[in-house]
Amino acid sequence: MPTILIIDDNDVIRDTLVTVLEDEGFATLTAEDGVSGLRMFSEARPDVIVTDMIMPEANGLDTIREILTIDPQARIIAMSGGSRFGSYYHLDDAETLGTMHVLLKPFEPDDLVRAIKTCLG
Repeated sequence: MPTILIIDDNDVIRDTLVTVLEDEGFATLTAEDGVSGLRMFSEARPDVIVTDMIMPEANGLDTIREILTIDPQARIIAMSGGSRFGSYYHLDDAETLGTMHVLLKPFEPDDLVRAIKTCLG
């Protein structure tokens, strides 16, 4: 069973994504910010990482950079909602860094599941 690491500072979003993914048969790990997400990635080496872009401690771009430094083949999905800085800007940067997919919040659960299945090949 593939393991998905969800990195998001919003408890409700994390819990919702866990429910969706576990209902689809995935194992999940969670982290509330980029620092704990990076630590969790290093310890558990999940199959796919789903990360928010705007978070305290280490933002999504910093987290993606660090994960790809550890494992250039890491399968990462970036997600972001509205912000004063503009979600598309952060998601464009995430794609440039090498994420496999980007999702603009709010998205449908099926969109996330499809993106994860594509990442897993």
